[in-house]
Formats: sequence, C-alpha cells, structure tokens
Amino acid sequence: MRKSLCLLLFIPTLAIAQYKPAAFTDADRLKKIEATYPVIDQLYKDYAEKNHWPGTAYGIVVDGKLVHTGGIGYTDIAKKIPVDATSEFRIASMTKSLTAMAILKLRDEGKLKLDDPAYLYIPEMKGTKYLTKDATPITVRNLLTHTAGYPEDNPWGDRQLAVSDAQLIAIYKKGVQFSINPGTGYEYSNLGFATLGYIIKKASGKTYEQYITDNILKPLGMLHTYWEYTKVPKDKLAHGYRWLDGQWVEQPLLHDGAYGAMGGLITSIEDFSKYMALHLDAWPARNDTETGPVKRSSVREMQYPWDVNYLTANAKTPTGRPCPNVTAYAYGLRWMKDCDNRIYVGHTGGLPGFGSQWNIMPDYSVGIVSFGNVTYARAAPINNAALDTLLMLSGIKPRTLPPSATLNKRKADLLKVIANWNTAKASGIFADNFFLDYFPDKLKVAAEEAFAKAGKTVSIGEIVAENQLRGYFIIKGEKANIRVSFTLTPENPPLIQEYHLDVVQ
Repeated sequence: MRKSLCLLLFIPTLAIAQYKPAAFTDADRLKKIEATYPVIDQLYKDYAEKNHWPGTAYGIVVDGKLVHTGGIGYTDIAKKIPVDATSEFRIASMTKSLTAMAILKLRDEGKLKLDDPAYLYIPEMKGTKYLTKDATPITVRNLLTHTAGYPEDNPWGDRQLAVSDAQLIAIYKKGVQFSINPGTGYEYSNLGFATLGYIIKKASGKTYEQYITDNILKPLGMLHTYWEYTKVPKDKLAHGYRWLDGQWVEQPLLHDGAYGAMGGLITSIEDFSKYMALHLDAWPARNDTETGPVKRSSVREMQYPWDVNYLTANAKTPTGRPCPNVTAYAYGLRWMKDCDNRIYVGHTGGLPGFGSQWNIMPDYSVGIVSFGNVTYARAAPINNAALDTLLMLSGIKPRTLPPSATLNKRKADLLKVIANWNTAKASGIFADNFFLDYFPDKLKVAAEEAFAKAGKTVSIGEIVAENQLRGYFIIKGEKANIRVSFTLTPENPPLIQEYHLDVVQ
C-alpha cells in the first residue's frame, strides 16, 4: 500500500523568512470598503442557506492584507464544529495555480523550459500516438494552458486524487487518448496538471508536494496548509457533504496522491489569503527589491490570458445589467475581462464534497475567496456578487499608472506647439512620419476651432498614462473640454508619431 504523505511539517515561525507584500493601503479607501462588509456578510448567509451549504468560509483581501472574514455553518455537522477563518477545506482545482507557479519557478531556476516537449521529463510520452501524424508533441506550456489535446475529464479526474505515480505513468505506457491535437484548442484537463506534478518531481528531484511546500507555502507563511487530510487537526478539518433527498450525506475523503497536483490542497482562509497577497503584489510592475518566493514578473506571466476560449455575449452583472465578457486560461488560472474593462484573475474548485473559488482584481488591489463543503459548491456566483457589491458601494477606483517623465515632457512640448502650429516642424518633437500623416495648416485650423468651442481655458489636467509611451490630457474650458492624446515612437528619445485633438463634454 502506498504510504500517505504529509509534507508540511511543523517548523518554528522564527526559522522561516516569511514574505511580506508591499503595502498600498489608503486609510480612506479602506474605510469605504469596510462599510460594505455587513451587506456582503448577508449575501453569503443568504446564498449558503438557499444552496444548502453545510458550511462556508470566506475572506476579503485588500492591498495584500486579509481585512475581513466570515464563517457560516459547520465543518463537521455531527459534532457541530463551527466554520471560521482557520477551518481547513480541500480547495480542489484552486490547487492548479500553485502547481503552475512551481513550474514557473523551476523555469526561472533553469531546470526546465515551457516549450520543452513533455517527453523530455516523462520518457513514457515519447511514443505518444496523436490523432494525426502532423501533430506537434505536447509541451509543458500545453499542459499549463489545457491545450495538450486531452479530453475534459472532471467527473473521472475528480476521483483520481489518491492514485500513485506508477498508475499515472501507466496511462502513458498504455497510450493516452486525445480529443483534439495538441495546441489546437482548449480542453480542461486534470490529467494534464497531474502530469505537471510529475514533471516537477523529475525536474526538481522532489515530489511536487515537497517542492511546493518548501518553495511556496513555507516562504509565504502558509504553515497550516496540507496535502494529506489525515494530518489536519481533526477540529479544523472540513468534512465534505452532498445534499441528497433533503439531507446532507457525508462524502469520503480521498488520500493524497499523484493527482493532488490538480486538486488536492487543503487550506484555510487565513493561509490562502497569503497566496492571494502574492498575486496582488505582482502589480504594479516596479523597481522594488524582489521579496517573494517567485519573481513578480513570473506571477504576472501566470496571470496573462494565454488561451482565450470564450466570449459570453449575453453575460450579465450580478445586478442583472447586460455586460459581455471574454475569458481565457492563463497558467493554472482563469482570466476574465468584462464590458467595463475590469480584469478578474482566479480559479474555481470542485470535488465530491467541496466547492471553492477565488478572484482578484489586480487593478483595484482587492480579492475575495470562499470555500464550501458541499459537492461542487458554486462559489463563483456569490464571490462575483460580493466583489460587485464591494466596488459599487465603496466607489473605489482602479489603480492608475504614473506617467513617465518622457510623457510629461512631450506633453509640455506639445502644449507649446498647439498654441502655435507654425513652430511644429522646427520643434524637433515629431517623428519622421508625422508630417506625412498630418498637415500643420489643417492642425492649426482644427485647434482654433476646438478652442473656440471650449472657450477660455480654465485648467490643464495631468496626463493620463495608457502606457509609458501613450497617454492623454484634458484642457478644461469654460464651455467644453479638449482631449489631447498622443503616442510616442520606440526611438531614443521617443518622438510623437500620432496625435489627436477632440472636443469633449
């Protein structure tokens, strides 16, 4: 019989150099967010009751800190142990991003490449027979993005947690079956992430559990996160249930095994919030010293929408407002952008007995997470409603990108030219394409007409940076406003290659 593993051993806190996220908190902003908690608490309470959740735990993370938690119901119905922020839930596929992060860290250490064929680490994959002879071999990146060509396998994969490495490799020895060729489409694959777990072992010399524990969990201070359920303190372990015939029926817990890399982690709201803080702290890109267990650039890379897979044209906000969205799979993460250009990054989790989800909004530096202990508990709808409520009631705004010194200089240069387009060609601030695409006499007329409509200038606003080489600013007039936007070239020094002046209200 395979021995169960518990790789998160007790280590005195002082022996661990724990990561601390950068602090961006504004007291007034946080106060506005705090005012939303009573409404959010009621949302979770009503949702849990309506959907027959035995227990649920949830938390809100702002600027890298767990600022609010809630617990409803029980982790153990028979013993009536109440849920709180330290209760330990199996988080299912939320585990996948930690597996992906381990792969990125190994890449950063030079121990693997994302575009390596997977057979370099699993020789049993060398003879894989694809659907057609012209198919490309499965790469590590294919496994990260669910583009390996394996079929969607949730019902089957959810029952495989405890299988051994030998049983996993046996699938490849017998010949894995494909639904599509690698790299030609998205198919959610638990087998793919179990395979990544084995690649971690081959590349690092440690089991995926030990590598993730040593290199991610411990440095983050996640000392109450486990792989094997028998190692969790009994008064903290959430039991899983299924709602059948008007009552909760307890579901058996599976032991840790090869498929734990796709969905086996057991953690608490307090511990998982530290992992969320790491993801939030990757933004904005900056020159600060790296203090996390994984480079900020690699965390941002994880969050990038590598495989766009759905456009939901009829999507609605939790309040019922039509709001189409587009979704993609990143590396062990789901990515979404809605009709308001709000970006959400996170992942769902579901197993017999459990359901969970987490979502962060990097531009707002806020996130939310919830766990439930009922089969495939749909945590995403309530988390989305809670985030929408938080943003709507607090009125907080997304983080803005500070303009570069170059943008500010070109703004000042451009203001001088706008006042007198006769000096444009001699100003030296325009790229060589500019006067082939724009004509000073026409630009002069357009500026005069715009200022006539705007009336006397009241003020000139700060530049709003869209990136470090493109932005706009507003000239406020008595009757109307003028928006001036421009884009710079990649030359050194950057010159103005595109320019627009529009009257706005």
